[in-house]
Amino acid sequence: MNPVRNSSHPKLHNPHPAFRSNGVETFTEKVRDIVREIPKGKSMTYKEVATKAGNPKAARGVGAIMRSNYNRDIPCHRVIRSDGTPGGYNRGGTLKKQAILEEEKAL
Repeated sequence: MNPVRNSSHPKLHNPHPAFRSNGVETFTEKVRDIVREIPKGKSMTYKEVATKAGNPKAARGVGAIMRSNYNRDIPCHRVIRSDGTPGGYNRGGTLKKQAILEEEKAL
């Protein structure tokens, strides 16, 4: 028999899931905050975002975070590959990402 989970248990219901219990912001939240601040018409590489978030070797981690982002307030399309190509886009593919960036004059 499976135990019933108590939704009031602190590990199951955390009002601030982006923060560790010691109040330190997680890498994921740092990445989201950085990307949220990229202005229209600008872009950053996955590596630049990773470096600014405190881990220059985590460019692939930034990609994974952006791949799972569906929050419209976080413009994940403004994060591009180091070679200047758009990279993937979870809301319509690479061609859509490129079109959005061209429209914003970020490429």
